Amino acid sequence: MSTEALARLAEERVDHRFKGLPPDADGLTVGELTAQRRNLFTGGFATPVLALSAERLEHNLRLMETYADRHGLAFAPHGKTSMAPQLFQRQIDRGAWGITLAVPHQVRVARAFGVARVFLANELVDPAALRWIAAEQDRDPEFRLVCYVDSVRGVELMDAALRGAVRPLDVVVELAAGDGARTGVRTEEECAAVADTVAAAPTLRLTGVAGYEGEVPGADPERVHAWLRRLVALAVDFDKAGRFDGLDEIVVSAGGSAWFDAVADVFAEIPGLSRPVLKLLRSGAYVSHDDGHYRRLTPFNRVPEEGALEPAFRLWTQVVSRPSPEQAFVNAGKRDAAYDLDLPFAQVVRRDGAEHPATGVSVTALSDQHAWLRTLPEADLEVGDWVGLGLSHPCTSFDKWPLIPVAEADGTVVEYVRTFF
Repeated sequence: MSTEALARLAEERVDHRFKGLPPDADGLTVGELTAQRRNLFTGGFATPVLALSAERLEHNLRLMETYADRHGLAFAPHGKTSMAPQLFQRQIDRGAWGITLAVPHQVRVARAFGVARVFLANELVDPAALRWIAAEQDRDPEFRLVCYVDSVRGVELMDAALRGAVRPLDVVVELAAGDGARTGVRTEEECAAVADTVAAAPTLRLTGVAGYEGEVPGADPERVHAWLRRLVALAVDFDKAGRFDGLDEIVVSAGGSAWFDAVADVFAEIPGLSRPVLKLLRSGAYVSHDDGHYRRLTPFNRVPEEGALEPAFRLWTQVVSRPSPEQAFVNAGKRDAAYDLDLPFAQVVRRDGAEHPATGVSVTALSDQHAWLRTLPEADLEVGDWVGLGLSHPCTSFDKWPLIPVAEADGTVVEYVRTFF
């Protein structure tokens, strides 16, 4: 990645664009504010403010690096989760092969910060985006992008848009997770037809197969393992048919954040093929984890001996109304907190520098700028208290905050993570 581009993030000025930051920091650069090592609770930060735990973030990065190494997997974490180049850099420093992305804008962000390898988990048929990617490949011999294909028509559109490119675009046939699932080719026969169309397109090069097991209908361990074995069998059949002749390696890729243990199991069974196999895992939510959806679904619940991810986000809010003994309101709502999978979770109350558990406090609804709290008789909550909320779904947490303080356990802010959504 580009150290110069990352360094320029520290030169950005703090101002009204970045909610939650200290008002008296306006005009400072991010680097200058970082050097002050302000405390999240006493350094002038204004609620609501989202913070990442420095220790938990590092724990999660280290754990997934270790997991991938242990199971012989290459790792391209899904960057759509954070869209934070600083975190991309830390993931790559932790051994990631590259970064997975979903749409052309995200690739442009990654390239602006020098990401050299991108796995685009979508079929890309937009001609303007394809021409830009071709130009990037032609300009930079170190840049490699691998893209899904899932239809004959899509391949034809890609080929037409890429005519004139110096280097072919690497593609993998996406096998659908089943009837009624999301994208992907539904049958092996259709996969072969798509692969034949790629072989006839001079602008494309077939490099493997891929898919997303999280879309398996009625997903359970048996169904997910069965689909992953279909994916491996497709790679074996393509290899026997000579479809990968001339490659240095064959890409076989899967892996969201709910079933990467199944991916590790099945990819360990991949037989010897004519070329080395890049077993590419793409889980992304691990970087911050969460307090709801992924806490329930993480594969580490099934394999606790391999470790455990830790939720790294906390949204700090303030009680602004206590209209009755059964109700309170804090000053963060849909504009600030993820809510697409679960409502936020009241975790701790902070008053006069001391914290206690948010016993008897629960979030029941969100308005645009307020969270509705139900308070039971045992709840110890007053107007002015800070309430720390856990969040569910990392992707829709990151995208609401363009500059996120990273705080150590004592509240010292040691970094600010810039996001680009």
